[in-house]
Amino acid sequence: MNSSSFRAPLIAAAVVGALLLGFVIARATAPPASSGAGPSGPAAATAIPSHSHGGAVAGDLAGLSLSAGGFTLVPGTTSFAAGAQQQFSFRVMGPDGKPATRFVLNHEKLMHFIVVRHDLTGFQHLHPEMAPDGTWTAPLTLPSPGIFRLYADFVTFDPAGQQLPLTLAVDATVAGNYVPVALPAAARIAEVDGFTVAVEGTPRVNATQPLSFRVLTGGSPVTDLERYLGAYGHLVVVREGDQGYLHVHPEDQLVGGAVKFWLSAPSPGRYRMYFEFQKSGAVHRAEFTFDVTS
Repeated sequence: MNSSSFRAPLIAAAVVGALLLGFVIARATAPPASSGAGPSGPAAATAIPSHSHGGAVAGDLAGLSLSAGGFTLVPGTTSFAAGAQQQFSFRVMGPDGKPATRFVLNHEKLMHFIVVRHDLTGFQHLHPEMAPDGTWTAPLTLPSPGIFRLYADFVTFDPAGQQLPLTLAVDATVAGNYVPVALPAAARIAEVDGFTVAVEGTPRVNATQPLSFRVLTGGSPVTDLERYLGAYGHLVVVREGDQGYLHVHPEDQLVGGAVKFWLSAPSPGRYRMYFEFQKSGAVHRAEFTFDVTS
C-alpha cells in the first residue's frame, strides 16, 4: 500500500479530532449587541463594530428588492458581456430624492458589494469607491452568461439621523447560452487553496444558533488566522430560489480557535454559505451548501 493510502485516513482522523476539540473548548456566548452611534462627517465617519444585514438574529432576509427604507439602488447599467471587465457605477437615492452621500464605516469599508449568479456560483466581494456626488464605481467582470444578483450592502442614516443598515439588490444580465450549475450536496467540510474548512453547528429556522468555522491545514488547526476587514472571517448566506441575502460578522475574537457566528435561518430551504478568511495576506473563500429543515 502506498503512502497516500495511509495519509487519507490520518488527515480525516485529524479533522474529526479537531472538531471534537473545538466542541469541548468553545465557550457559549450571547450574540453581540450592535452599536447605536450617531452620524458624523459628510460621508459618515462613525464606525460600528458589527452588523448582520438581513436579520441573522431576527430571522429575515435582505437583498430581495432594489428599494427599502426609503432608499433605492439605481445602477448605471444592468447589461454585461461575458468575461469583459467594465466600470460598473450606481447610486443610492435617499428618501429626499437625492443621492445619499453619508454612510457608516463598517468593517473598514463604506460599501460591501456582493455578486452571485442565480445558480449561486460566481461569488465576488468588492468594495466600490464613492465620488462626492454619491456615485459609486467598481471594476466588475461577470464571467459567464446568466443572471447575476448584485447586492449593495451598507449602513446609512435615516431621516431622523439614526443608523440604518440596508442591502439593496438588482439583477444584471449577461447574454449568451446560460447553463445553470447544480448546487453541490450539503457538506460540513470544504477544501480550498490547500486548506480544509470544517463547520460546527446547525442553522435553525427563526432560532439563533452558533455556527463556527474551523480552518485546518495538513490536518492541523490553523492558529494564526489574520483579520480581514476588521474581523477573523466574513459570512454571506444566500437562499436558493429567491437569492435572499444575509451578511453576518463574527465574534471579535476566535472562540476555541474557530471563527464563530450567530445565525437564524429565516425559513426551511437550501442555502449557500460563503466563508471568507485571511492567512499570510491572502483572502480565501470556502463554500458550503446547507439544507435547513426546521
